[in-house]
Amino acid sequence: MPRNTPRRRIEEKLYAQYMDFFEKAERERRWNVFDDIPWDEANPEASDDLALCAETFASVEMFLPDYTAGGLNVVRDYFGRAWFQANWGYEESKHSLALGEWLVRSGKRSKDEWFDLQESLLQMRKWQPLFTTARQMTAYGMIQEQATFLIYVKHRERARQENDACLAKIYDYVARDERAHSKFYQDVIKVLMEEDREGTLVDIAHVLANFKMPGVDLVPDYDERILKMRDAGIDRNVFIRKIYLPVLKYLGVSRHEMLSAQRKAIDAQKKAQANDDATHAAE
Repeated sequence: MPRNTPRRRIEEKLYAQYMDFFEKAERERRWNVFDDIPWDEANPEASDDLALCAETFASVEMFLPDYTAGGLNVVRDYFGRAWFQANWGYEESKHSLALGEWLVRSGKRSKDEWFDLQESLLQMRKWQPLFTTARQMTAYGMIQEQATFLIYVKHRERARQENDACLAKIYDYVARDERAHSKFYQDVIKVLMEEDREGTLVDIAHVLANFKMPGVDLVPDYDERILKMRDAGIDRNVFIRKIYLPVLKYLGVSRHEMLSAQRKAIDAQKKAQANDDATHAAE
């Protein structure tokens, strides 16, 4: 890559951001599945609903090979972001391991049941990225990780209410990781806005208009599971107050500017759809 080009300057900033993220993770945020979780404080009398929610989270995490492969392929040519994706995969793998271990050690699932679920999930479905560009996937990660952070915080309180200090600690560690991931994505978006503010905001608007959590298309009986999780879930009002508005504030984007970007995103999507329709008609 030639030196002193806009692309090179952007990549140097993103690499510096990743190094800051990685240093803080190594010094302050690392946790050990074997030594840092109070496994003897798992509550075998915890409710079936609590177990079902943990199993649902673990099921979503089970598609880590797809998430990692898809994410790395999109950002392969961007050094700082690619190394973040590799680190992200490591941290997410601990989330899956910890939740699966809790299900077995608490007695809520047998080891055979847990392995049966893993096998069936990966054989039935494969996760596909919702978006095609590195910038759009970064915007998706920014929103999705913040939403997941809030969900885990709520479930941490639910575990405490059911006297399961083990699961509460797992959710505490996982929530902390998810918050750090969202913050990194937000910082990347801020840098990308320096290069192309309008285009980045249009991408954010496009992602928001087409956003959905990954579990929707991956976990069997997801709609039924959501009914059990709804009390600790995120409705529209929470999404706006705790995710949408705080993210806009951090990025330095007004609601008026975002509305303008949303209109441009809608126009772009309509144009793309018209081009696709014309192409299919010609065929």
